[in-house]
Amino acid sequence: MGWDAQPLVEAADERPLIERRAVRRGDFFEMQARTVIERVPVGAGIAQRWGVSPYRGCVHACLGCGARAGHRRLGLDAGRDFDSRVVVRPNTVARLRAELARWGGEPLAVGVGGDPYQPAEETYRLMPGVVAALAEAGVPATVYTRSALVLRDAGVLAGSGVRVAVSIAFVDERIRRVVEPGAAGAQARLELVASLVEAGVDCRVLMGPVLPLLTDGSDQLEATVRRIARAGVREVEPVVLRLPAGTREWFGGWLEAAHPHLVGRYAELYGRDGLPSPAYEGRILGQIGELCRVFGLRCGPGEAVPRRPRFGQLSLV
Repeated sequence: MGWDAQPLVEAADERPLIERRAVRRGDFFEMQARTVIERVPVGAGIAQRWGVSPYRGCVHACLGCGARAGHRRLGLDAGRDFDSRVVVRPNTVARLRAELARWGGEPLAVGVGGDPYQPAEETYRLMPGVVAALAEAGVPATVYTRSALVLRDAGVLAGSGVRVAVSIAFVDERIRRVVEPGAAGAQARLELVASLVEAGVDCRVLMGPVLPLLTDGSDQLEATVRRIARAGVREVEPVVLRLPAGTREWFGGWLEAAHPHLVGRYAELYGRDGLPSPAYEGRILGQIGELCRVFGLRCGPGEAVPRRPRFGQLSLV
């Protein structure tokens, strides 16, 4: 099936780059970022082409997370290291402000490399500054998260122009405990959505990743869309599982162990680029689109709405 692991980046000595270039602070590794606005990998499935990631790696340990390959550049593996060795970029806010000063205004995704509201945020509190910088610059942005910690910043997010996309791919708790072991359950995330909407935060649901042959049944999709609609959100963006390098090996190893009868079918559905076949993806997105219509939800990528910067640009003279 082609799940062979790729070699890690060669280092000058036997220690991973993370241990030679980072400062260990308890459970985290701190690394100063040279730049924080980075290109979102092609085929990530989200609308934005550029993103900001205060944290790399994620203790939610989602098997299908598409950001896993980023850890290899630090000499770490894309599996357990990604789930447990979180890299913090403590200068994110300062770098972001500097880069936004010359940014062209394209929409940004926040949290591409790891959930920006995972437990590390309780210690470092980078996100209030990130949201404030984006709001002041008037740059459209979407924060992607599974964590209720985002409610801490509801007052900053409301009216900021920064929207929140809460990931709720399915509502089957048995599957969630296996493929998203470190994340909150679906019911908790549905309640999070309702709380964000009530607080005036521009909130939508990222219904992804839909897992082929595991969470894509008609009854599963309907149950998920129905409960999302009841949470009070009005927009859903569906995404089918991507399997780029790093994610492919980690997810594939689990699939072979837990569902060996599905290995051949996945080989048929996914090409070397890690993208699902257009026919399959089109069918699933069509089903979700129709369900959204039935339940009164808008389906598809959110429209980026540029805003005027909160503070006018200073003249040179």
